[in-house]
Amino acid sequence: MRPKTPVPARDATRRAATAQLTPIGEVCRSHEITPRSLRFYEQRHLLSSIRVGGTRYYDRPQVNRLEKILKGKHLGFTLTEIGELLEAAPGDKEAGFPLADEDLARKQLQYLQKRRDEIDEAIAELRQSIHKPAESALAGRKRRRSHA
Repeated sequence: MRPKTPVPARDATRRAATAQLTPIGEVCRSHEITPRSLRFYEQRHLLSSIRVGGTRYYDRPQVNRLEKILKGKHLGFTLTEIGELLEAAPGDKEAGFPLADEDLARKQLQYLQKRRDEIDEAIAELRQSIHKPAESALAGRKRRRSHA
């Protein structure tokens, strides 16, 4: 019968292996995203994690890559576009989003401006519909009073 490895030794080995890694929960908290999102990015091959035991860990380059993914989403890019941009600049160590193509940046800006215009129109329509029922109800009350 083999002697069992003492649990403290196993824990010490695990701590040493994960010293430079950030557990999934901490990454989620610090970036305000869900573990499901991180797993989804992994499924899309945008991120990769290291598993120790049953826990996912992320090294610093992967956390930097996550920050670029989140920035790309903030700028309105699809995950496919983000993946292509990240692949086009694989050695990019800067924290910002890798957007060296000025034409692409201009197209994205135009797209976002068009979306903003569409959203402004939708907001105006909703505001108008909110005020119409109130005005109609007020007009109806005035008519009823005048008939009394």
